[in-house]
Amino acid sequence: MGIIQKQGIKSSYFIFLGFLIGAINLLVLFPMFFSKNDQGLVRAMIDIGATLSVFCTLGTLPVVYKFYPFYNHYLGTNKNELPFLTLLINLLGFAILLFIGWQNKDFIIRKLGKSPSLGQYFGYIYPYTFFLLIFYWLEAFAWGLHKGVMTNFLRETAIRVLTTILILLFGFHIVDLTQFIALFSCIYLLPMLYLLYNLIQSKEWSIRNFTISSVTKRLKGKMISFALFVFAGQFFNLLARTNDTFMIVGLKGLSDASIFAIATYVSAILEIPQRSLTSISIPILAKSWKEKDFENIKHIYHKSVSNLLTIGLLLFGLIWLNIQNLVSFLNWVSHKQGGGYDALVNLAFILGLAKLIDLATGVNAQIIGTSNFWKFDFFTNVMFVIISIPLNFYLIQHYDLTGLAISNLIAYTIYNSVRFGFLYFKFKLQPYRLKHGFFLLLSIGLMFLVHQIPAPENFVANIAIQSIVYGIGFYLLTIWINPAPEILNYFKEFVSKQYGLLLKKG
Repeated sequence: MGIIQKQGIKSSYFIFLGFLIGAINLLVLFPMFFSKNDQGLVRAMIDIGATLSVFCTLGTLPVVYKFYPFYNHYLGTNKNELPFLTLLINLLGFAILLFIGWQNKDFIIRKLGKSPSLGQYFGYIYPYTFFLLIFYWLEAFAWGLHKGVMTNFLRETAIRVLTTILILLFGFHIVDLTQFIALFSCIYLLPMLYLLYNLIQSKEWSIRNFTISSVTKRLKGKMISFALFVFAGQFFNLLARTNDTFMIVGLKGLSDASIFAIATYVSAILEIPQRSLTSISIPILAKSWKEKDFENIKHIYHKSVSNLLTIGLLLFGLIWLNIQNLVSFLNWVSHKQGGGYDALVNLAFILGLAKLIDLATGVNAQIIGTSNFWKFDFFTNVMFVIISIPLNFYLIQHYDLTGLAISNLIAYTIYNSVRFGFLYFKFKLQPYRLKHGFFLLLSIGLMFLVHQIPAPENFVANIAIQSIVYGIGFYLLTIWINPAPEILNYFKEFVSKQYGLLLKKG
């Protein structure tokens, strides 16, 4: 996959490292030092801040993704006013948010009746939103300059390291809960400043030009139309993905939000390869559409499905086989808070299945979003919201958190099926081969076989046994069917290098 494969592997290192650190934070340190209510408070703060920050962009991010290559090509760095224009729009969006929040402060607090501590600390969401907003803005330009590896490090790894430091400060009673929330609200400040410094030092990005260029005058109508549609689509998509937290907070309380957050995080491990591919593939796909290189788009789509499905099945199997072990560990580490994490078993399985379906459709969203049919991205995201919000509300009322997970599975299945159908009927893009289906069935069979292995009472020993057996069996299946040659070749090269290093040391 060329540059995508090379940078995707590097990005995956940082994302996977970030997930490991995040797992320690969420599965060890938070349960050890914080009550479930306080864990839910932090989760709600993250989801609300992410949703509000995307609202504040007012559509500038998709404009940068799609049109920044044109600006660089025709204007160069010093005459490119896109950074300045988009910054002004972002600041305007944040000002609108502050005004709306100030006008509706009492209404917001009333609606958080089931979560009074969130109402108490709601003001800290605004600085969190601002710093995340500016980080998103800078990140969009970094992606356009093929600096996705660095931004993935900052977003996925550095943020979690900073979170670890803050948790330990609280755990060792150096700061209290209010001080922790205040510091956490500024957690994106340092990564934001580093990213700004890096872009300026690269000499490929500048915010000094304030003059409206001929490119903007010529493309402004197209950019505004594009921004409104794609922004609305992306905002609705994010709302569909985060409204479950809002509903739990409003209908059930912060303690349930913390349990659902853990299940969401565990299932999000499947997103590691997808996140790295997203940041790397967007500029490549945008360039391919610009140059009408349809074969490269087809190639990227096929390879993304093969690679993401293979890695997704490996990770899903490891999660499902060990979820009961995770529950045992959480109940043990949080014994002072009373345990109560048993609901994670069903939640992680259902949410993991939803993520696996999303992975199995590859970079379909990125292909549609960078094409001339980007309006379809808006319509599918609106459809996602129309399906998920009422479904979430109904199922959480009748089946609690399990109902919410089922709602996610239904919404993701319909959403990705529609996108797959569009790419097939519009462009004749069909990335699947018979071996993909064969590999899927055998992998599921392997999971059930390994699950039948008698479990030792010690959950650490059980994790080791089931993970090793499944890992070996999955590797043999991958060699036999070979669904993703690039991954297999890379793994062989990695093992060969490590073996060579051991021989040298010996």
